[in-house]
Amino acid sequence: MRYLMILLISLCFYSCASTDYTNRSQLMLLNSKEEVALGEQSAKEILRNAEISNNATQTKMIERVGTKIANVANRPDFQWEFYLLQSEQINAFCLPGGKVFVYTGIMDMVANDDELAVILSHEIAHTILRHGAERMSMQNLQQIGGSILGLVVQSQIPEYASLFNQAYNVGSNVGVMLPFSRSHELEADEVGIALMQKAGYDAQAAIAFWQKMAQGSKNSSDFFSTHPSDTKRIKAIQEILQKQN
Repeated sequence: MRYLMILLISLCFYSCASTDYTNRSQLMLLNSKEEVALGEQSAKEILRNAEISNNATQTKMIERVGTKIANVANRPDFQWEFYLLQSEQINAFCLPGGKVFVYTGIMDMVANDDELAVILSHEIAHTILRHGAERMSMQNLQQIGGSILGLVVQSQIPEYASLFNQAYNVGSNVGVMLPFSRSHELEADEVGIALMQKAGYDAQAAIAFWQKMAQGSKNSSDFFSTHPSDTKRIKAIQEILQKQN
């Protein structure tokens, strides 16, 4: 058991990286090549199953704005491509490797290039900051930690092993993984604002866009959510913009 604990500590120590822009330390168990390979594989799967929109105006808009942001993202190793998918989902995402997908559902809420830049820069920021790989690393560590602690409980008080496993899963998700995911969203907002400004877009559009997203939203609390509440997100963006003045 002692050797397992040493292995876990060593794994954390030797797998540290730091994020671009924010210079935050992060646990990283995947290298960039592995991450990009997973992104390319996911992109192929999406394109096999999704319906590409035939809305030429919106497609050109996404390519125009997305290309400007990609040009300032400083990832020459990425092969940037932009796709508009036919779906009512209000969502967009960017995969490692530079494949960006936007749903027609969220385009219905976009008034201009600046508001689209809010969306695309946020999603591109997630990828530049390697949030997906970081979450995978944390989930792997969570599973390893749970297994080690579960073995300890099983050997010392076996009658509580099942209860421990249930409590650990709930506690680690609510207490660690969900706040971790929410912090990623706010970090992507911060870096996204920097990217859209470098690309020449008006960052004030971020407030207007997220206020629009908040209308009719039920995301008033973020305790059990992967995303921060609308109120918290808008306040954080306002503080970022105020610091720049």
